[in-house]
Amino acid sequence: MTELANTSIPSSNHLLRRDVRFLGNILGEVLVHQGGRELLDHVEKIRETSKSLRADFDPKLYDEFLNAINHLAPDIRHQVIRAFATYFQLVNIAEQNHRIRRKRDYERSTGEAVQPGSIESAIQGLKDKNLPLEEVQELIQGISLELVMTAHPTEAMRRAVLDIHKRIADEMMELDNPSLTYREREKLCDQLRNEVLTLWQTDELRNRKPTVIDEVRNGMYFFNETLFDVLPDVYDELERCLGKYYPEQSWHVPTYLRFGSWIGGDRDGNPSVTADVTWRTLNIQRGLAIYKYETLLRQLMRKMSFSTSIVEVKPELMESIEQDRANVELKSVEPWTNEKEPYRIKLTYMIQKLQNVRSELFKGTKQSYNDASEFVADLLLIDRSLRHHFADFVADTYLKKLIRQAELFGFHLAALDVRQHSQEHENAMKEVLAKAGVVSDYAALSEEEKIELLGGLLEDSRPLLHENANLTDGTKEILNVYRTIFRAQQEFGRECIRTYLISMTQGASDMLEVMVFAKEAGLYRRTRDGSIVSTLQSVPLFETIDDLHAAPEIMKTLFELPIYRETLASMGDQHEIMLGYSDSNKDGGMVTANWELRVAMNKLTGIAKEYGVRLKFFHGRGGALGRGGMPLNRSILAQPPHTIGGGIKITEQGEVLTSRYSMQGIAYRSLEQATSALVKAAYMSRHPEEGHADSEADWERIMPGISETALTKYQDLIFRDPGFLTFFKESTPLSEVGELNIGSRPSKRKNSERFEDLRAIPWVFSWTQSRYLLPAWYAAGTAFDRYIGGDNAKLETLRGMYRDYSFFRSLIDNLQMALAKSDLIIARKYSDMIKDEEIRKRIFALIEEEFELTKKTILAITGQDDILDNVPVIQESIRLRNPYVDPLSYLQVQLLTELRAKRSAGEDDPELLREVLLTINGVAAGMRNTG
Repeated sequence: MTELANTSIPSSNHLLRRDVRFLGNILGEVLVHQGGRELLDHVEKIRETSKSLRADFDPKLYDEFLNAINHLAPDIRHQVIRAFATYFQLVNIAEQNHRIRRKRDYERSTGEAVQPGSIESAIQGLKDKNLPLEEVQELIQGISLELVMTAHPTEAMRRAVLDIHKRIADEMMELDNPSLTYREREKLCDQLRNEVLTLWQTDELRNRKPTVIDEVRNGMYFFNETLFDVLPDVYDELERCLGKYYPEQSWHVPTYLRFGSWIGGDRDGNPSVTADVTWRTLNIQRGLAIYKYETLLRQLMRKMSFSTSIVEVKPELMESIEQDRANVELKSVEPWTNEKEPYRIKLTYMIQKLQNVRSELFKGTKQSYNDASEFVADLLLIDRSLRHHFADFVADTYLKKLIRQAELFGFHLAALDVRQHSQEHENAMKEVLAKAGVVSDYAALSEEEKIELLGGLLEDSRPLLHENANLTDGTKEILNVYRTIFRAQQEFGRECIRTYLISMTQGASDMLEVMVFAKEAGLYRRTRDGSIVSTLQSVPLFETIDDLHAAPEIMKTLFELPIYRETLASMGDQHEIMLGYSDSNKDGGMVTANWELRVAMNKLTGIAKEYGVRLKFFHGRGGALGRGGMPLNRSILAQPPHTIGGGIKITEQGEVLTSRYSMQGIAYRSLEQATSALVKAAYMSRHPEEGHADSEADWERIMPGISETALTKYQDLIFRDPGFLTFFKESTPLSEVGELNIGSRPSKRKNSERFEDLRAIPWVFSWTQSRYLLPAWYAAGTAFDRYIGGDNAKLETLRGMYRDYSFFRSLIDNLQMALAKSDLIIARKYSDMIKDEEIRKRIFALIEEEFELTKKTILAITGQDDILDNVPVIQESIRLRNPYVDPLSYLQVQLLTELRAKRSAGEDDPELLREVLLTINGVAAGMRNTG
């Protein structure tokens, strides 16, 4: 299985070819070892035929190919599926390693040259524009990016498999070491054979759905393996570059880049996320932070052998040691007995105080750190003392990074967001107000009446109900969440939970309900001097197209409420607003969703500016194209520059976490590019005159018409065609995806067959598996074609937009990616599973016609000969992968047909289901996308 490596690839990638060939050969050895030569022969014949069909489609060969696949014996078929799926896993590892190698090679070969997309390229750009120091300081002070891990079920691989991947990646990287001896190299090769064999004999499929705590621990993997080390390195690089180009300033960059999490806090549609689970999550996060600090302090102890026989430490260090001796009992840490090594003595007490953080016995005492700032203070004390006796090299090498880690991660590790659906709040509020005798049917009130009532309740300091009031379990759980947040802020610090997100926000009352519940738990109150203290911000999530249209008016209503405006002032006049890319795309299609999100951002920013409020937009992007997925730096640069003033927040979901943050080199490059993009976007927001403002104003008058056409075309099929839901369910593996055990959350918000209740992730995942990728491109061709209408001048306008309008260029390039990954020849085989012939033929014809039109118009706009000519590396990667994905897709169709026939007859076949799920994993690995 080495052909992918042997195909023509640019010569600069010869090391990637070598790695793919090497891993492919090892897999071939494993296949022969495990299944005999017959297994490898089957795999090779299928691969060769698939490759030939891609090179030159022949109907006769195609029929032979399908016949060969359909007549594989079940035991061989199972192994063939696993062979192709495993191969893709190995190719993905090789490609990730090559990305790290390519960056190192660039830095090694170019010397002082600055790499495009690097932090240095951005800071050098500021210097080249003669930006004065004062403005650079303001710019750096104003940037903010928060990346939020979510437990959205889009990671199809098990943690055990990912661990094997990491070991293979590390060993492949070590093979590049030129100092290896022949024996060492042979030993590494043996280890890799062992790992590939272990991978082959490890079950790719989970035997149960992960619990929420499983997902929390999976999220912690990325903090433990990469982020805890990489994040401070990114800060260090930014400070290095600022010092290089603006040396007159001593730089300590403020906290601008951090990670947050939804895992254990997102309860929207997931009843498994309880208040108790949220509390356990925060404890797990703190446990990891404390573990990391303790490990680093123990490493530091081995290096801090400075002796007072030779150096003079600062008196404040000795004083702090005496205070520790008087206050801290060394119970679980061995005392350091050499009195002439004060740093080691101090570190011993610091380790003990860290261990005491998790004990209730020491809370509020001097035996423990009561918050992370006390820990940072001790680190700074050591830093000052080291510099006092001119050990500044040691301080810079060992203390600087640890201080930054403590500033970034504190004792809570990452801020946890809480999210719940607005309907759940209304239901609870209805019961609470009825029980309190305030109003018998809150839900029946008009929006204006709700706002007036809730505003009055916020002004009333009295509690609505006694804590032990007799309420339904659902309402008790809602209230318990707020009490848990209050308790958590006392235990872990206010930073542990700062925001409460409200899914499907459709009115100002949805926001006020959360504030009233927060007041009941002590998270919102008026002090004796009349000022407001609010430690939890209500954050609206606008998801559907209608919600995006309503968003500006909802926020204006809130900004005009005195009580709300006063609350916002107490929080620094900054407001977070979340925009949903997944549901807006599912609701309106790719073109309309992207445009309406941009319009909403512009309008919301304008309204906020009128009221003196800075907005932080939280972009709920998924990993797939149909859910707003794109590289992190591009997603930052895709925002209108004037909308980033209050900072940017972006979700990082599922397989995106693995692809970006499982390896330190790739994590660093991703975050470096994000920082570079953030600096560039901040510059553009301050200097809009350097853009194409006049032209953009004209272009933004064109887009509404294009968007409206796309929306009508999209919704005509998705919502108004009576046969569409049948087409979707029967021609994709929708129901089987739900059996993959990749997340704790149900695939539907309710136990309902309605399209509206289907979550966006299985919607996109299913279309990706069946090779349509319909949500990522459908209706674009009609929209552009109708605008052009045969008028060359209008075509030239769109070409100008593609060249100079970043929003439009990003949209077109995402459409290109979707078209390149789609394959309607294979999709047609999926459509053969539809029982109703009229629905099958009619709707597939609509999809096929739109696909060809979209491809034609995009090539006309870009002036390219073929899709993705603008990024030949990706174009080649997709072209080379397709012959390996194709057999898995055809096998999936055959297996789905057999499985569904059995289930229709009242039978079931666990082994058949297992094979279906293996093909789903394999296609996901091959296309590098799930949901």
